[in-house]
Amino acid sequence: MTKAMYAFSGDPITYGHIDVVERTAKFFDEMIVGIGVHPEKTYLFSLEERTEMAQKALAHLPNVKVVSFKGLLVDYAYENNVGVIVRGVRNEKDFDYETSLHGIGYSQRPTETFLLIAKPELSLVSSSTAKSIQKEYGDLTKYVPLNVKQKLEEKISGQYLVGIAGGAGSGKSYVSKKLAELGKEKNVDVHLVDLDKIGHKILGEWIEPLYVKIREQITQTFGNQVKQNDGFINRKELGDIVFNNEQKWNQLDEIMKEPMIRGFKKEIYGKKGLILVEGAIMIEKNWTNLLNHNIILVSADEQSRQRRLKERGWSDERIQQVLDRQYTDEEKKNALGQKIKQDNNGAIFEINNSDSLNNIEEEFNELLGYLKL
Repeated sequence: MTKAMYAFSGDPITYGHIDVVERTAKFFDEMIVGIGVHPEKTYLFSLEERTEMAQKALAHLPNVKVVSFKGLLVDYAYENNVGVIVRGVRNEKDFDYETSLHGIGYSQRPTETFLLIAKPELSLVSSSTAKSIQKEYGDLTKYVPLNVKQKLEEKISGQYLVGIAGGAGSGKSYVSKKLAELGKEKNVDVHLVDLDKIGHKILGEWIEPLYVKIREQITQTFGNQVKQNDGFINRKELGDIVFNNEQKWNQLDEIMKEPMIRGFKKEIYGKKGLILVEGAIMIEKNWTNLLNHNIILVSADEQSRQRRLKERGWSDERIQQVLDRQYTDEEKKNALGQKIKQDNNGAIFEINNSDSLNNIEEEFNELLGYLKL
């Protein structure tokens, strides 16, 4: 049996580390990933936390075992019959450093070293960069897997992101407000963020050049009738154009996607505690990765939903059009379950918000236990 070992601090593990492991594991029967301790380093995460994050991030590789260790790498390799040590190299500085480590290790116990050059697109990915990005609430999705992103948000920013999704008339806004009230009772800071309201601000409030440009693009795409005299977008006119036209709806989604993500980051900047993000079709539009696939699914029986939507003044035709565009409760749950399985992170909390029944407090307590709040 051929056996290799790749060791690093993993504070935290990144896609750069994962790439080295995936590429190396193809050539060895067994790959040991060692999460080590450097006596001169100060770590953000404990050794146990770093090891757990790496284990979860590498769980998809059957011949990879993640362990924590202390002391010299060559001594651990010797004790565990490891013949090859793998080292990743991103640049010239890394090459000099890893060459030096190889020389030191070889002087203690002769061991072969394989150097693996980083892919160009991962050459700037590092644990320190990921931590720096999180300090300014940047986008970590190209740097670390979701389980690590979630831990960085919690550790650095004190943020626990959870989405609230559900079909029209399920009562998402009501549930959000009730959860905020329960948070106050339990001394948990709860912040409510509505994705629809972020969209409204992009169309009719924010004046930064990015949003001005987006409104101009919307006008060029859908016609001058959607533009008001003040330069903002008439949401009713825009809605009438895209509502019954799937192609135009998708066009609008594509235009709004990146500005919405920036707007979302803007809304959560500096907030600490439980951040509940409401969005009707976040599952359908693949937004749940922003929330690490931690989602509260709100449902209600047909009678309750029909009553609520009619109280908004919706016609039977409009109700049916909206429901046809959205996933059913079961479809939402299945789609989210697949994403959780694929990314090995996330949890589903189901709240029944029918007129005659709700389990809001019970699920809220379960959510707090999951997040360790």
